[in-house]
Amino acid sequence: MHPKALLDACSELVRLTLKFDHPTDAIVSRFFRDNRGLGPRERATLSGTVYNVLRKKLLFDHYAPSGSGPKERRLAILGFYGPGDFLRSALTEQEKNWLDQCEKINVADLMERHRHNLPEWLVQPLKEQLGAEFWPLAESLNQSAGLGLRVNALNAKRADVQKELAVAGIKAVPTLYSPMGLRIAGKPTLNKLDAFVRGAFEVQDEGSQLLAMLLDAKRGEMVVDFCAGAGGKTLAIGAAMRNTGRLYAFDTSAHRLDALKPRLARSGLSNVHPAAIAHERDERIKRLAGKIDRVLVDAPCSGLGTLRRNPDLKWRQTLAQVEQMAVTQAAILQSAARLLKPGGRLVYATCSLLVQENEAVAQAFTLANPAFTPLDAAQILSDLKVDAATTLCIGGESGQRYLRLWPHRHQTDGFFAAVWQRA
Repeated sequence: MHPKALLDACSELVRLTLKFDHPTDAIVSRFFRDNRGLGPRERATLSGTVYNVLRKKLLFDHYAPSGSGPKERRLAILGFYGPGDFLRSALTEQEKNWLDQCEKINVADLMERHRHNLPEWLVQPLKEQLGAEFWPLAESLNQSAGLGLRVNALNAKRADVQKELAVAGIKAVPTLYSPMGLRIAGKPTLNKLDAFVRGAFEVQDEGSQLLAMLLDAKRGEMVVDFCAGAGGKTLAIGAAMRNTGRLYAFDTSAHRLDALKPRLARSGLSNVHPAAIAHERDERIKRLAGKIDRVLVDAPCSGLGTLRRNPDLKWRQTLAQVEQMAVTQAAILQSAARLLKPGGRLVYATCSLLVQENEAVAQAFTLANPAFTPLDAAQILSDLKVDAATTLCIGGESGQRYLRLWPHRHQTDGFFAAVWQRA
């Protein structure tokens, strides 16, 4: 595609994205469906440009008024994902001069908001939690995330998959903590590889793998993934169960569960039973009350731990929405807890960075449910031979240690998890 045409397409996609009426990945996917003539490189440029704009929106909003032309074009120029000489061949002389001036600015001299690129309602809670570490976190959230893979322990070994990827020209290194994970730089095409097709691995962040490990599901047990979504953690749990017992994958969205079906077929698992439920008090839940060995509640949340992948979330969320989300999370956790038999294990998890959705929900549940004894997440992971498990966890007021993963510390998405055992 001619540089000018590609920049025009980037500008249009930026315009559509900044309406914030739908998630960015859905907008980008629809744009690609409507423009099927785009090649792989053009798609990479378009999506990369949009995500750059979202990550550094406040900085680019600061630069944009000094330029000319439609704002979405100015933002697309600032966030253009591709060679500089290619971009400049699409610009007018006035635009080139403006871009030169923008590139001479030392970002370190600008106001905080133009450096962290976060909404103000989110800044203070993160500063209170992290202190001086706020800035390393902010910097990490403005970077794109690498790709995590989980090797399917049911039919493959990590070292073998690593070698197979190397033959395909893809460098993968073992994850720092998960014993079944690999990390890949960039975003190579994986879905046509034989190892993927035969279910030897799934794309999954290392943090998600650790959440499944905390459940520590055993052979022959009755297990529930209460908010299964597309089933990434469900598949990890099923493999840990060695394809025995019964694993229910519940979700209120049948559409999300549909995405589990092809993944389930590749995985080789036959112990997984997906089921759409109306709400957390559904009749199916009531029938299983007191019968389940282990329950994972990967609760719906703000998703702020995934900002490297989904930077639009910081502009589409508000503090009021987060506070309402915490009410929903508490209700879901309480309902899911009823499923457990005596001695059963409960894991509550989010991919949020905020105390309101994490420690606050966990501590309130502990106070309201004396039959549930808090467990030490660090000890569980240490027993499972996870390296440096204590560095992944923080202490709670009750002495309970929670899993707390941060992008800047652990190179994973941001995750939280708390664990209990029913008396």
